[in-house]
Amino acid sequence: QVQLAESGGGLVQPGGSLRLSCAASGFTLDRYHIGWFRQAPGKEREGVSCIGSSDASSYYADSVKGRFTISRDNAKNTVYLQMNSLKPEDTAVYYCATPFGSDYDCRFSNDFGSWGQGTQVTVSS
Repeated sequence: QVQLAESGGGLVQPGGSLRLSCAASGFTLDRYHIGWFRQAPGKEREGVSCIGSSDASSYYADSVKGRFTISRDNAKNTVYLQMNSLKPEDTAVYYCATPFGSDYDCRFSNDFGSWGQGTQVTVSS
């Protein structure tokens, strides 16, 4: 059974950094594309970043480009989202997920299944 678990969220001041982890169980993560999404109260789930199964490609939403970096550690079966220069508008619950297939769009959460439980990120002074 495919299971993903996010961790690493917390409260951070504007300009600070956090590293989120997406740990997989029940499957080998390096064979899968992985996406990070976020959802703020009252807003739709937003695609933040995706990484290809071969690590050959990555996607970043314009709102996080240059500040966030996605990476994977296959030995630890984990994908990371390094978030720097955090802003209050980055406050949200962050989720990782795998797409249903190889033909997916990182902007669309409906292309993804096997969601984790989410981790809260709060950026506030």
